[in-house]
Amino acid sequence: MDCSERNRPSRNRLTRIDSLVGVIRGLFVCLVVALGAFTDYVAAAEAKDAGLMFKSRDGEPLRAPTLMTEVDIAVTGIIARVRVRQKFYNPTDAWQEGIYVFPLPEQSAVDHMRMKIGVRIVEGQIKEREAARATYESAKQEGRKAALIEQERPNIFTNNVAHIGPNEEVEVQIEYQQKVQSDQGTFRLRFPMVVGSRYIPGTPGETVATGTGWAPDTNAVPDASRITPPVVDRARGDSNPVTIRVDLNAGAALASVGSPYHKINAVKNGDTGYRVSLADGPVPANKDFELVWTPAVERAAKTVVFTETFAGADYALLMVMPPAAQQAAARHIARDAIFIIDTSGSMEGTSIAQAKQALLMALDRLTPDDAFNIVQFNSVTDVLFNSSVTASAANIAKARDYVKALRATGGTEMAPALTAALNNSDNQRVLRQVIFLTDGAVGNEAQLFELIKARLGDSRLFTVGIGSAPNTYFMSKAAQLGRGTYTYIGKVDEVKEKMTRLFTKLESPVVSNLRVTWPADAEAEMWPRQIPDLYLGEPLFVTAKLRKLAGTVLLEGQIGAETWRAEVSTQLASAESGINVLWARDEIESLSDAMRGSKGEDNKQAITDLALHHHLVSKYTSMVAVDVTKTLPNDALTQTSAMPTNLPEGWNYEAVFGTLPQTATSAREQLLLGLLLLAIATLWLLRRPART
Repeated sequence: MDCSERNRPSRNRLTRIDSLVGVIRGLFVCLVVALGAFTDYVAAAEAKDAGLMFKSRDGEPLRAPTLMTEVDIAVTGIIARVRVRQKFYNPTDAWQEGIYVFPLPEQSAVDHMRMKIGVRIVEGQIKEREAARATYESAKQEGRKAALIEQERPNIFTNNVAHIGPNEEVEVQIEYQQKVQSDQGTFRLRFPMVVGSRYIPGTPGETVATGTGWAPDTNAVPDASRITPPVVDRARGDSNPVTIRVDLNAGAALASVGSPYHKINAVKNGDTGYRVSLADGPVPANKDFELVWTPAVERAAKTVVFTETFAGADYALLMVMPPAAQQAAARHIARDAIFIIDTSGSMEGTSIAQAKQALLMALDRLTPDDAFNIVQFNSVTDVLFNSSVTASAANIAKARDYVKALRATGGTEMAPALTAALNNSDNQRVLRQVIFLTDGAVGNEAQLFELIKARLGDSRLFTVGIGSAPNTYFMSKAAQLGRGTYTYIGKVDEVKEKMTRLFTKLESPVVSNLRVTWPADAEAEMWPRQIPDLYLGEPLFVTAKLRKLAGTVLLEGQIGAETWRAEVSTQLASAESGINVLWARDEIESLSDAMRGSKGEDNKQAITDLALHHHLVSKYTSMVAVDVTKTLPNDALTQTSAMPTNLPEGWNYEAVFGTLPQTATSAREQLLLGLLLLAIATLWLLRRPART
């Protein structure tokens, strides 16, 4: 027998030992997966029974603080002054820091903050963002109560409250000013209540997350952890109750006052006023509140002027309603209508029903002279036709079948859909209109804005916000960049009315070539610098900083082939506080838009100086309030809790968190998978024949 023969049994034994070691290693991995999943499953079940819990520094479960919000709104004409009281209550025996990510209207100018501790009130101070954060952290280290308000997006803010004592309540008051929105004679005031979960694209970074959210920071959304607060499954019940009171003084007799999404009590107060409150008391923070009023036609004001003197300068706010143009009696203008519909997981439920109904209505409005196409997107993008087709009966029928079969699932990858719809072309012979139906639940807004600017060409982009809590910052800014309009549909029975209004705009001439001429000695710094085209029923809003407010303002434009002209006397102006912050907010937005897409921060100092001068929270400035007295005992530690938010009404928890990048397989599924793998591996080992 040679050496190879003698060594064969030894090699067989070694091979079998190696195989056995591999199997044991596999069994161990499966067991770890199963045990880990089982632990998560048990912990989740315990949390569901006990309410939302967080781990303390020693690993023990800790109940989060609770939150109650009170909102008081005073409306004067077209200006709303809002005070938001966020009451943090600590129901535990431990000291806690509450972190709450919350929405405000994207046009809000946040200019005041106070912290209330019992009967004591601490005024907030405006500082550069880094300095405000340093002041807050220093107060925390010293054991003093502190509150910090930071802007994450124009419509997303974070409130940090340090050292909430056991069974103690700390109140943070936030005040802001905003313009009331108007469309075709109807005025609307919206108060958002919840930050809908955002889809976060990109590759996770290697740095430590800067926030407490569920999503890691990525190269596409570097602050993702700051805009993704923890979300409570509706099965556990809604949290964060809100009360709303509105003192409405419209300045004219009203034909109607109502709220499409909440039941309200509206009590008449004088000739032109109402006091409005929620009919059912506190409501969960899970959908936007909107108040809608319509002036009596014969009393409706066509021009409104407000002024204010602040720090030696005059400020003005103008609203001018151009006359309604007659429907063009000339030939029908052929359109190329491109419809984009969001079919991602966040649209599951009532949102996808609203979007599909709106799209079917839009298809019915097309004429044989028009062309159209449909783009739908979730994790992938699908285009119905290779290119736009004529709106023939056969093509419309095919499109209707396509729309009816759409289902909501997957992520929200908007960029490929926008790329497919915006062709970056200039063809003056065809009016190209892109109608985008979505809830806007994305975190990479800046990337998408740059894509719209780069590919818009001669197209017009009209956004339609769908659902109970759409990302209105993305929707309104996308429409502005796309030279279109933004329409909000909050429930199914609004589809017909809202889409009909949109169709009227799409099919009507615009007010173009608008110019505003101020008196020569006014030296006006006006916003917007370039007046965009206005669609039917839209008012013109202008804010201005003036050296001297006197004389007459001239407005000129074109409505179809007709020239439109109006004069506004500044003697008709009414004094109103807060006009300066509205101008500063508009100016900051203009400077921010100019920075978008550049690698530097050319306007950072200008924005910072503006915000500090006008006491405004911005991307580069924050408000901080610090108590003078130390309250944290020397032997106590403060636990940090990210305040939970609700899932927007109509959203499906599993549809959303089964598609977002951070979401893993559910604990129950991991447990079953791990046990199945363990069983298969065991059977394979037992049934495997012995090798000789």
